[in-house]
Parts: sequence; structure tokens; C-alpha cells
Amino acid sequence: MLVASTRSAVPNREWPRPPACLPANRLDNPPEGARVTVAGLVILRQRPGTAKGVIFVTLEDETGIVNVVVWRKIYEQFRRAVISGRLLRVTGRMQRAHSVTHVIAEEIEDISGMLDVLVRGQ
Repeated sequence: MLVASTRSAVPNREWPRPPACLPANRLDNPPEGARVTVAGLVILRQRPGTAKGVIFVTLEDETGIVNVVVWRKIYEQFRRAVISGRLLRVTGRMQRAHSVTHVIAEEIEDISGMLDVLVRGQ
């Protein structure tokens, strides 16, 4: 229910395409390299010193977690959302490596303003 209001209804045989949001539990459906949009609460931000400016963001929606990779150029473009957003919508490309699925961020939107509406259930 958390980000349900940010999604468009799409038949089960197809995954949502932007601007609709793909729930975390359906990240196995799109093929490698597919462009998807996900949304969720920010539960973790990591910027390891050995990652050469890459930031790892973990989002959580009502169905699970989403790992997001934010390259330096994208971080610079969407810095405010990455640093302060509590609820983010991220559009990017699917990447699978070593049985881990990531979304490589291309666009990041702070949709934290929706939290009050979502909490009230409207």
C-alpha cells in the first residue's frame, strides 16, 4: 500500500514501464538492461570510500527491497534528492550480477511529500 498510489494498473503479463512504478517483488520480470521505475522509502545510503564516488541506495516498498546504484554524474545532477529524500522514485536500467539485482539510476525524484498522503491511506 505504501507506493500503490504512484503506480499505474498494468496487466500481469507486462511489467510497468515509466512513469509507472515496478514493485520490488517483480524485479525478476524485466530483462537485463530494461528501463524501469521503482519507488520506496530510503532505508540505507552508502558511499564507500573504495567505490570511486558511487552511492548505493536501498529502497523499500510494500513488497520488498530495491538496490539502486547511483553513479557520480547522476548523483551530481540529483544531489538534493539523493541526500535528503525519504521517499524516492528512481528510473534506471536493470542490472543483474552475482545473483543480485540492481537498478542503475538515470533519474531520481524526491516524492517525500507523498508520505503524509500515504500514511493517511488516501
